[in-house]
Amino acid sequence: MRRSYFDHNATTPVSSEVLDAIVPVMAEVYGNASSIHHYGQAAKRRLDESRRQVAALLGADPNEIVFTSGGTEADNLAIFGAARRQHIVTTTIEHPAVLNACAQLEREGANVTYVDVGASGVVDPDDIRRALRPDTALVSVMHANNEVGTIQPLREIAHVAHEAGALLHSDGVQAAGKIPFDVASLGVDLYSISGHKFYAPKGVGALYVRKGVEIAPLFFGGHHERDRRAGTENVPGAAGLGCAAEWMAAHRQDMAALAGLRDRIESAVLHRIPGTRVNCAASPRVPNTTNIVFEGLHSEPLLIALDLQGYAVSSGSACSSGASEPSHVLRAIGLSREDARSCLRISVGRSNTIEQADALVDAIEICAAKLRKIAVYA
Repeated sequence: MRRSYFDHNATTPVSSEVLDAIVPVMAEVYGNASSIHHYGQAAKRRLDESRRQVAALLGADPNEIVFTSGGTEADNLAIFGAARRQHIVTTTIEHPAVLNACAQLEREGANVTYVDVGASGVVDPDDIRRALRPDTALVSVMHANNEVGTIQPLREIAHVAHEAGALLHSDGVQAAGKIPFDVASLGVDLYSISGHKFYAPKGVGALYVRKGVEIAPLFFGGHHERDRRAGTENVPGAAGLGCAAEWMAAHRQDMAALAGLRDRIESAVLHRIPGTRVNCAASPRVPNTTNIVFEGLHSEPLLIALDLQGYAVSSGSACSSGASEPSHVLRAIGLSREDARSCLRISVGRSNTIEQADALVDAIEICAAKLRKIAVYA
């Protein structure tokens, strides 16, 4: 059976370019980047090169890049590092890495305000303004949503936050490499990315920390990463992250072209399968993501049926799989509990083809019809 992967928002395969970059580093650049001898300095040079590559993707200075173990650590470092025991403003559609970090801060005595987004899946900057208080230290708003793909108006939110003297953090895990931007024009102070969302390995990410912004560390140990993240650096992982960042920066047009594939899938599904609609279709979205309601069908049996046919899609965030409650994002945009349990997320990537997309729609049509027939007889 030929299998096709349409779950790139959960994770991406490591690209051939990244693999070619990592293997020699693992085999040959094995020194500790903090050591002053030849082997250590070779590792430091490779780490510095990776830092420059990541900074170039984000439009940042290399000294503003802190390597982490991924997006979750980057989010936690930003939130705990900038706003412990103070007031924070965030939204109801954030990734669990942000929401659960905020929940922990609340348990420690901080105050958090959660701003709703409504059916558009896009937060209103004026709602952020109304949520601000004199003691607000941090606003955390994701750049692109992982489930419905909506892009948030960060420039406007940055202006609102800075007017009030607060910092702006953004979880950019689903935006980096998919849409053109630079952190300076966005106005963000802290920005999180994760390598495995754009063809680098799992276990490596980065946090952009704008020059002049002070954050408290999560880890305590040596003087790594300019005292912002203790622990011996993952040089092979950073090499993979840097290589992936450089490739994404050079192939932005390839990512934009994914919108045509995404739109082809949406149009065919809506035309051929009754009782379907696209969530947040009128809002600005990243080019690779669609989230579709299949009325009257639960997503889990549809997912299983598609997997048996060789197609990998999802019902939402991979970090929430196994949860008994429907997606907090889909509930936040106004879906009923039943409709929130009836959605598929399809996220295309650089390896997907028109032929695969058309075959996926064929499979969805067949599986949905069979499941609806079973539901009628049940």
